[in-house]
Amino acid sequence: MLKKISTDKAPAAIGPYSQGIIAGGMLFASGQIPINPATGEIEGGDITAQAEQVMKNVGALLEEAGADYEQVVKTTCFLADMGDFAAFNEVYARYFTEKPARSCVAVKTLPKNVLCEVEVIAAL
Repeated sequence: MLKKISTDKAPAAIGPYSQGIIAGGMLFASGQIPINPATGEIEGGDITAQAEQVMKNVGALLEEAGADYEQVVKTTCFLADMGDFAAFNEVYARYFTEKPARSCVAVKTLPKNVLCEVEVIAAL
């Protein structure tokens, strides 16, 4: 049985998808970009500020599912520029202290031309 996760503390889905799905005791969260859910605007002009907002959005989805960062087993990180890797990692490391499995790739363009996006899978 699938359970949809939805919270106004993270950006609303802007397409035909859910913020997250719980299935088989796992949360599969959609990728989060640095949109401030209160304003609908992109938060921050540099990778550090944008990564902070992304982590807040990820945290809101985890909380809605009854989880936290320590339960994340896998992340997929998308960067607009691999030159931002070190600065992104500084923010990332403060949140994902249990060091889940991770993929991190640079992509040509992200939605709304943001600098980063992160999706997570967490054990509940």
